[in-house]
Amino acid sequence: MLRSRILLSLGLVVCAGILTLCLLASVRFGAAKIGTWDVISAFTSYDGSEDDLIIRTLRVPRALVAGLVGAALAVAGAIIQGLTRNPLADPGILGIEAGAALAVVGSVFLLGASSLTTYALFAFVGGALAAVVVYALGTLGGGMNPMKLVVAGAAMAALLSSLTTAVLILNQRTLEEIRFWLAGSVAGRDLSLLLQVLPYLGAGLLLAFVLGRQITTLTLGEDVATGLGQRTGWVKAGSAVAVVLLAGSAVAIAGPIGFVGLVIPHVARFFVGVDYRWILPYSALLGAVLLVAADIAARVVLRPQELPVGVMTALVGAPFFIYLARKRVKG
Repeated sequence: MLRSRILLSLGLVVCAGILTLCLLASVRFGAAKIGTWDVISAFTSYDGSEDDLIIRTLRVPRALVAGLVGAALAVAGAIIQGLTRNPLADPGILGIEAGAALAVVGSVFLLGASSLTTYALFAFVGGALAAVVVYALGTLGGGMNPMKLVVAGAAMAALLSSLTTAVLILNQRTLEEIRFWLAGSVAGRDLSLLLQVLPYLGAGLLLAFVLGRQITTLTLGEDVATGLGQRTGWVKAGSAVAVVLLAGSAVAIAGPIGFVGLVIPHVARFFVGVDYRWILPYSALLGAVLLVAADIAARVVLRPQELPVGVMTALVGAPFFIYLARKRVKG
């Protein structure tokens, strides 16, 4: 047991090292060609040059946003897969992404919102409200069970997505203004925007890590967890709050980015097994690595143009989703 814990701890250190390298690469590479020594001098001898400004005001905040959003989405996905015992679940199952998208589209269409700060505010509120409605629907007629939650989430996401599409069809200006946000992107996000959602991200991660042991027990089945003296209702409610905080904050700052919450928990379970005390921190680090690496690829694959990072994660996640679905059907 001790040896296993030592190996798992070393694994976290390795993941943290890989994440550090990815963050450094994110600051180094981009549309503008900036050398390694220029990156170093931007922190050691800042002189206000164009390269220094690009590094400190654009690339560093972008790398941090990508890392935190990736961690939040991956942890939220791991919690949802544990709660629903559904390997195909991700943050979209609670309608958070669809609710956030509709709220942002509505803010542009009705109020003329145009800033990322306003998008973030409406996205967080819309995602949270959608999750509350889905959770309420999932508990009708008794306690919540995974099947009711999945069905309620799918129905709500379909409804909200249809409303969003209707607004975009009726108003071309709204589509032009927010289409990059709808594709999922971390471009143009600054530290002030990150600081606005950081308390919610931090609270969500802390709550998730605290509930790791209880989520592990809950994955054995509600009857087993109740027999072991666990208050399953409180665990489910706390887990749902963590998911709303994490996924809502991530969507608010970066738009709807798919597949991170689906893929990464499976990768974490491959390395650490079924204990959520380890799955959650591994998911956080691996999710951050995936999104930072995807953002680097999105910037350099068509340089000087760049793709939304949501497109890159879809290229990785879609084949993995098909593999999981086929495996699930055969099983």
